[in-house]
Amino acid sequence: MKKVFHKELASGKWFTFSLAEQLANIGSEVSRASKWQEKDKNIFWSAVERALELFDLTLADSRWKGHLREIGRVREVFCDAVFGGKKYQSSFKDLESYFLPFVFLARQ
Repeated sequence: MKKVFHKELASGKWFTFSLAEQLANIGSEVSRASKWQEKDKNIFWSAVERALELFDLTLADSRWKGHLREIGRVREVFCDAVFGGKKYQSSFKDLESYFLPFVFLARQ
């Protein structure tokens, strides 16, 4: 059985957020994972799991049909960064740069 970290969001609240809000929230978990990667492996892996859960909730949101390829690709790049960026040379720094504009957009 899959552990649910964001129970309230997974029960439906997530699907009331705009795409920018969803991606900004994912970006927060990505940033948290980046911060803890070299400091505390337990906190790091928890942030990774939470980010993946939010990615999966976003991919399950039927409103974003036209964006599934990009969302799925960013999830794949995130996984690559988690495991050292061997396939795409991805980094948490690059991912944080990707997600930052969504934070500003979500705040508007």
